[in-house]
Amino acid sequence: MPQLRTSSLLISQPFLGDPNFDRSVVLLCRHDEEEGSFGLTINRLSNLRLGDVLELPGPDDSVVATLPLYLGGPVEPDTLHYLHRQPDLPDALPLGDGVYWGGDFRQLLGLVETGVLPPTDIRLYAGYSGWTAGQLREEVRENVWIVHPNAAGKVFTLDNDAFWQAILREKGGRYRMLSNYPVDPRLN
Repeated sequence: MPQLRTSSLLISQPFLGDPNFDRSVVLLCRHDEEEGSFGLTINRLSNLRLGDVLELPGPDDSVVATLPLYLGGPVEPDTLHYLHRQPDLPDALPLGDGVYWGGDFRQLLGLVETGVLPPTDIRLYAGYSGWTAGQLREEVRENVWIVHPNAAGKVFTLDNDAFWQAILREKGGRYRMLSNYPVDPRLN
């Protein structure tokens, strides 16, 4: 069984059957066998922008206001989480491969607005994916998830629309075959 650790990607099996995680890829931001796990579904772009959910200073078409919002998971969808590539942001937690989770949000938005941090180097998520102690390990054992270790850097490198398929193809072998599994096999 693959080892679960922070910075791993969890790739849903194509026949999962759970609409919350159908063809989803989750970045594991925290994993603790006794306290549970926290992750962000990284390939579910919503039709919302940051300015749609937060009152921000400045015009509605500012760089910050137009940052896209992703659906991080079904848990607490009214919370905001973020990944970025700003290594010296206070209170940010390193996930590996130059990717950081959290930190001083106001300072991060200021870096984006002033052009220090490109908008392509930040991802915003409404909600998160969470598991109680032992739950994720059991789901991996039951083949709900395919684990891709130490892959946090993939968040900013693959196209979101085809992320699930691309990461399976990249893994190769039998996973390449799974990447072509139809959304609805009854329609084949």
